[in-house]
Amino acid sequence: MTFEWLDLVKLLAALVAGGLVGAERERSRKAVGLRTLILISTGSALVTILSIHMAGANNNDPGRIAANIVTGIGFLGAGVILEERGRVTGLTTAATIWLSAALGMAAGMGEFALLALTTVLAMIVLLLFSRFENVLASTQEDRTYVLTIAIDWDKFKQK
Repeated sequence: MTFEWLDLVKLLAALVAGGLVGAERERSRKAVGLRTLILISTGSALVTILSIHMAGANNNDPGRIAANIVTGIGFLGAGVILEERGRVTGLTTAATIWLSAALGMAAGMGEFALLALTTVLAMIVLLLFSRFENVLASTQEDRTYVLTIAIDWDKFKQK
């Protein structure tokens, strides 16, 4: 197998796409951030590239090896989903892990237009929809009120 410059471009494209999504998660102070999502997207791109090269050399299906990315990423995503006080958290973070792997696979396949479009759509969802989500959440708040009353026992004495 020889080095191909296009493979470097694919890896760099995966790095940029994962970095954009990761930067937003880092900015939001989420458990999975910049470096993690860059590694996921770049690693997925590398496995996809290797799948293509190995399939070409052996006349096999390149999707067989790359398909296992989805399974492996599922385990990573499951690790960030938590239950706290009856509420499930980490689903968006798990989804960004899965998306970053898919972005890496798109880069590894050389689908640069699809990679760019999906990255832009993901950034719109992460940046703009969070504001819309906050507006929706404010109408469904649970509030607890605590009343403190000073009691004057003299008022309760019988006369």
